[in-house]
Amino acid sequence: MAGTAVFQRLTWLPATVADVVTETPRARTLLLAVPGWPGHRAGQHVDVRLTAPDGYQASRAYSLASAPGEGPALTVVRVEDGEVSPYLVDVASPGDRLEVRGPVGGYFVWEPAPPYRPVLLVGGGSGVVPLRAMLRHRARLGDTTPMRLLYSVRDPASVIYRDELVRQADLVTFHYTRTAPPDAPHAPGRIDRATLERTSRPAAEEPIAYVCGPTGFVEHVAALLLDLGYPAPAIRTERFG
Repeated sequence: MAGTAVFQRLTWLPATVADVVTETPRARTLLLAVPGWPGHRAGQHVDVRLTAPDGYQASRAYSLASAPGEGPALTVVRVEDGEVSPYLVDVASPGDRLEVRGPVGGYFVWEPAPPYRPVLLVGGGSGVVPLRAMLRHRARLGDTTPMRLLYSVRDPASVIYRDELVRQADLVTFHYTRTAPPDAPHAPGRIDRATLERTSRPAAEEPIAYVCGPTGFVEHVAALLLDLGYPAPAIRTERFG
């Protein structure tokens, strides 16, 4: 059984775009139909492969935006000089075919388990994608583990999953780095120690943090969490770029 699971994770599976959702001018969520999909955990990712008519292939890794029990979904932000993201954001339509391999990853995942430690999610830009899967997983289970998302984003127009996250105001804090809306409680800028102190649970409660985003962002936030008393094993990171 274990060997079969590994084989499935490493095998390219045919996938069909079932639907697309525009999130921002630069980001879309693709809902995929994948026959034989083995299921996934909140926080995992997949490899996506595109094949051109001339046989040229390009692949990239993308976090899964959907919760366990939901069909696989990817949220992709366009990289202007990229080989894969411009097609997925600007061209891909329902019925189009691609390949996926996965799910991949066992470290940057969350699922409720004793002793039910409080969870701080910190996402920068598209780093919110796997964290959204964790929020959705908690909601689908009806779980009561304390969880909060601190979402760092350039400006209001760049917020991914805006409507969904606004409906969870008790769980989500937006932090703007370039331009903040008039009703924002704080001026735009980089996340600092005070921001994390306002958002996180006290270190005495032994919270665990999941931090995802560009490399510089992740390293900066992880250093601040260490300074706040989080032990290194309690800070799980995933970075890109």
